[in-house]
Amino acid sequence: MAAFLRRFVKPRLELLIRRAQVAERFAAQFFAQQSAPFAPEIPGEWIEAGRSAAATLVYLHGGGFLLGSPRAFHYVSKGFARAGFDVFAPAYRLAPDHVFPAALDDVFRAYQALLAARPGPLVLVGDSAGGGLALSLMLKARDAGLPLPKAAALFSPWTDLAATGASTRENEDKDALFTRRLIQLGARAALGRTSARNPLASPLYADLSGLPPLLVHAGADEALRDDSTRLVARARAAGVEAALELWPDVPHGWQLMGVIPEGKESRDKAIAFLKARLASDQTAMAD
Repeated sequence: MAAFLRRFVKPRLELLIRRAQVAERFAAQFFAQQSAPFAPEIPGEWIEAGRSAAATLVYLHGGGFLLGSPRAFHYVSKGFARAGFDVFAPAYRLAPDHVFPAALDDVFRAYQALLAARPGPLVLVGDSAGGGLALSLMLKARDAGLPLPKAAALFSPWTDLAATGASTRENEDKDALFTRRLIQLGARAALGRTSARNPLASPLYADLSGLPPLLVHAGADEALRDDSTRLVARARAAGVEAALELWPDVPHGWQLMGVIPEGKESRDKAIAFLKARLASDQTAMAD
């Protein structure tokens, strides 16, 4: 899969992104935004587990802040619901029409609505840009004095929009999808006039103290590899429990590719991690 993407998709990715943006705008004219039943004013998708849920899982999709919607990533949310979570996937506004902090403002508003309507335990999952957004959401919630998720699982989070990681150059040829130039173009589109080192835009530069346990999965060959390795190092230095696993050979976003066995393995490990942290928290409360 990585070889296929590198050969046939990577050279055309910038064009494919533009075409996908046009297609999404067209589709939005015919499909109304969904909303959660507990907050009709908040666009997003709500999927119940269908049995006693372990917790509510907030899922933030990726797409470089340029693409995506809860509807497009429905299959991912559905998978977490089958694993026993009630899933809330809030929608957020996209660049270049809406730049930072539009996406963060949207998910923070959705998070506040969720806390008010469902005060039970929460966990958080985000992939790529959604992984960075998940961190920014927790930082903003922490600073506002709001309850934080019990744990978060992040898949190749985009944490450094300044693209300063050595892997953006070292892995540029090996990465199945991204070049350093494309990462920088996406960052400029998402940031507007905001500095790429703003800690809420690039949580790598934030004070990470007080965050809940983190599990981070990234590909060893990804251009964004160091967005994960440096994040985990900084989180541990701030006293946060943070686990990192680097996967060989896999392309960016492999967890979302159903044909890759490693995708299911990564998702299953994330689910096990979240459930273990929930169980540990319940045990601590009982004691």
